[in-house]
Amino acid sequence: MTREEREQRKSKKFHSYYDYSLLFLTLFLVGFGLIMIYSTSSYNASRKFDNPMYYLERQGVFAIIGIIAMLIVSKIDYRIYFKKFPIIKMKPVLLLYGLCIFLQTYVLIFGDKIKGQKRWIELGPLGSFQPSELSKIAIILFTAYIVNLAPKKLDKFSGFLRVVIFVAPLIVLVLIPNFSTALVMTCIMGAICFIASRKKLYFIIAGILGAGIGSIFVFFVGYRSTRIDVWLNVETHDKGYQIRQGLYAIASGGIFGRGLGESMQKLGFIPESHNDMIFAVICEELGLFGAVSLILIFVLMIWRLFVIAINAPDLYGGLIATGVLTHIAVQVLLNIAVVTSTIPSTGIPLPFISYGGSSLVVLLVEMGIVLSVSNQIKYER
Repeated sequence: MTREEREQRKSKKFHSYYDYSLLFLTLFLVGFGLIMIYSTSSYNASRKFDNPMYYLERQGVFAIIGIIAMLIVSKIDYRIYFKKFPIIKMKPVLLLYGLCIFLQTYVLIFGDKIKGQKRWIELGPLGSFQPSELSKIAIILFTAYIVNLAPKKLDKFSGFLRVVIFVAPLIVLVLIPNFSTALVMTCIMGAICFIASRKKLYFIIAGILGAGIGSIFVFFVGYRSTRIDVWLNVETHDKGYQIRQGLYAIASGGIFGRGLGESMQKLGFIPESHNDMIFAVICEELGLFGAVSLILIFVLMIWRLFVIAINAPDLYGGLIATGVLTHIAVQVLLNIAVVTSTIPSTGIPLPFISYGGSSLVVLLVEMGIVLSVSNQIKYER
C-alpha cells in the first residue's frame, strides 16, 4: 500500500455495524415461541396446576432474562473472552470450559434423575438447570480459541485430531447421559474446524470415523436401539404413540391449519406437546403455510449469521458466528426430522420455540455474542 493510499484510508470515516435484522428475527422467534407455548400447554397447565398460563409465565421470565443478557452481551467486545483477566489470571474462555467440565461431572454424580437420565441440577424455586446447554457456548468459544492458536495446523488431519483431543473431554461427559446434545456439539466443533481448514478431504474420513463411534453408542445402548426399532415400526410399536400422534397432527393441519389455539392433538394426545413436539402442533394449527413460514424465518436467521461470519473482522469472530449458525441449523433440522419421523426419536428442542428456560437463555446469549461480532464490523458510510 502506497503512502497516498494509506493517507486516503486514514481520511475515511468508518462506522460500526449492528445487525438489527438478526436482532429482529431473534425477538420475533422468541415472541412466536411464547405464543405457541401458551397455545400448546394451556390445557395441560390447567389440568396439572390449575393455571393455564403456568408454562407461559415461567418461559416468559426466562425470555426476559435472556433478552436482557443478549443486549448486554451484544455491547461487549467478543475478543475479551480470549484475553487474560488480571483479576482471575485466566482467560474467560478457559474458565468457562473448566466450569462446564465441573458441572457435567457434578450432574453425572449428584444430578436429578428425570425420565431415567441425570441431566439436570435442581435450583429450587428457579426450577432446574441443564449444564449441557451452557456447554454448547463453551464448545463454540473454546473450539474457536484452540483453532485460532494455530489455524494452519488444521490443513493436516493431525491438526484436526489436536482440536478433538482438547474438546473431547467435555463432549464425552455430555455424551454419557445425552447423546443428542453431544451430537450437536460434535457438529459445532466439526463445522468450525471445516471452515478454518484449507484442506477439506480428510473431513470425509473424520465423518466416517465419527459415524462409526456414534453408532456404537446408539446400537449398543438399550433405550437408544429401541428408538431405532420404534422408528422402523412406528405404526405398530407400542412406544411409537407420541410420533404417531404428532403425524396425525401434521396431517390434520392441511394447508392453512385449524387455526391458532384450535389443535385437538394437544388435548392430552401428544405428551408434553409444548416441548420437543411443538412443531407438530404448529403444523396442525397453522398448517403447511405456517410451518413453511417458520422454516423460512430460520433460513433468514441462518443467512444473517452467515453474512456476519464472512464479514467478521477476524478469525475469532468468523468462527464464533459459524458455531452459532451450526448450533441453530442442526437443532432445527434434527427437531423437524424427528417430528416428521424422518429420523429416529431424539430429545432435541426447536430453537427459541420449545419450552425450556436453560435452552432459551443460552440461545439468546449466543445471539448476543454474534451481535457483538457484527458490532465490530466496520464499514464506510
